[in-house]
Amino acid sequence: MTVTSSPPHADDKLLLVGDNPFLGVSHLSQDRARERAPDVTGAAGAGELLATALDHGANGFLFSVSELSLTMLSTLRRRGRLGSTGLYAIAPWSFEYVRAAVRLGGMPGLARELGERVFRSRNAYAVAQGINGAVRNDLGAVYKGYLNYEAARIRTAGGPDVQIASYLLHEVVGDMALGLDMEWLFRAHVEANRRAGTAPGYNTRNLPLLVEKFRRWDISLAGAVIAAPFNAEGFQMCPSRAACEAALEELPDTDVIAFSILAAGHLGYTEAIDYVATLPRLRGVAVGVSKPEHARSTFKDLERAFRREAV
Repeated sequence: MTVTSSPPHADDKLLLVGDNPFLGVSHLSQDRARERAPDVTGAAGAGELLATALDHGANGFLFSVSELSLTMLSTLRRRGRLGSTGLYAIAPWSFEYVRAAVRLGGMPGLARELGERVFRSRNAYAVAQGINGAVRNDLGAVYKGYLNYEAARIRTAGGPDVQIASYLLHEVVGDMALGLDMEWLFRAHVEANRRAGTAPGYNTRNLPLLVEKFRRWDISLAGAVIAAPFNAEGFQMCPSRAACEAALEELPDTDVIAFSILAAGHLGYTEAIDYVATLPRLRGVAVGVSKPEHARSTFKDLERAFRREAV
């Protein structure tokens, strides 16, 4: 777990490839997602785009744990690229589980399906935690077993020596849990990451609220990873751009990664990059790419902008 006591130098910035375009997800609209999806259809096309970005300045991958992303990790493993790539995993991939719940008749069906998956995985720790948690009505234990199951899926795809920097709690689950004061979930998440030897991570669209709740609960954010929106438009920066920038200044020992830097296409690359490069507390950015030319240019431009601001 890496703790930065001062703003990182440009050479230390995390330039992560985000996986939304690979999954056909757009923060603006599903029509937009469908428009760009043909450029990255299938694991082969997605794997090629990821490899291209890594060849042209990107140094990591921020991904939801899905069958597609696991296949992409397998591709990087075969190419000998995993050792030099920072991996930041987001779980659970809520969209997959929402669709499954609809298909299986709601939460009971989803719980049964997930339990069967964990059991079939023969992951002794995950199975034991799940059973013990169910018997003792300990939801924290159930969650820790679940996260161990997702970690095992990643090891199967990337190999037993795959190194994950952080497991981030998905924003749909995390932001709901913040609103409902589910302190137990965040403590279970910290403990699960500690057991895995990774930094606890949080994917959120309300950074100020997360900082406020963690302070109230006395949960440290030192050494943690947070992915949150940062862009010149203030798009998805709840409750406001000013509040998010102020919260960022309170986190000198936390690796904050900006996403949605293009404000879902409202901003051009130059304006977007110029803004995030002026935020010295940012540890890095995550940007999705949907075309080879984007993969070749985006991260080089980011690298130059951060280097310019560091001078």
